[in-house]
Amino acid sequence: MELLKSWETGDTGPLAYIDPDEYVQHDQRLGDGLAAYIAAFRSVPKGSVRVNTVRVFQDGDIVYAHTDRFVTRPEVVFDIFRFEDGKIVEHWDNIQEKAAKPSPSGHTMIDGPTVATDLDRTEENKALMRIYRDDIIQGRREKLASYYHDDGSYIQHNPLFADNSSGLAAGVQALAKQGLAWKVDRVHMVIGEGSFVLAVTEGTMGDRPTSYYDLYRIQDGKIAEHWDTIEQIPARSEWKNPNGKF
Repeated sequence: MELLKSWETGDTGPLAYIDPDEYVQHDQRLGDGLAAYIAAFRSVPKGSVRVNTVRVFQDGDIVYAHTDRFVTRPEVVFDIFRFEDGKIVEHWDNIQEKAAKPSPSGHTMIDGPTVATDLDRTEENKALMRIYRDDIIQGRREKLASYYHDDGSYIQHNPLFADNSSGLAAGVQALAKQGLAWKVDRVHMVIGEGSFVLAVTEGTMGDRPTSYYDLYRIQDGKIAEHWDTIEQIPARSEWKNPNGKF
């Protein structure tokens, strides 16, 4: 997206995409409204940011992007923008430091397919992921393996986990032993375009309030591939706007 790339180029033209009167910011590092966005934009030294948006999808008035970027560190980011009358009126994001090494199966946090297929199955795939997330929240772990292909073709981009559902289970168990038990309590958003569905959820990792953004590629009614970012939710005293993470 031009707006994301402008942080690298310094081009102010894409700022015109933001509604000057209605813009709601959910990134707790930034103040609310267009003025706060512009102030942050102008504070970035020229040439200090690199932005490579790898995936962009649309679901109605929502556009969501998956980006590899460098600000003060290498990061992987999901951005969600809500549009009204051609202008951006709301923004959410989730940011994780980019892993220095590939996953145990050799995948990075951003490689893999980038183009949505099965556009006629968007709603079906979103419904599947809503049920999947509900099974996770309700603790129906005996059902989870059924969401994956059983032929060993599931690809995992989380840097800590190996491929296949067995790799996911082993990784989750290893985190729990380190005091970082993974728990999802609430689904805030499920958006999709064709084969790519993004689930935005809230929970904890260990005892820390955590935001999970999980991007799934669905193939033939099963999860074929997964990317994610995991971010600790700051304490309310640290928020720079009143809108909350979600």
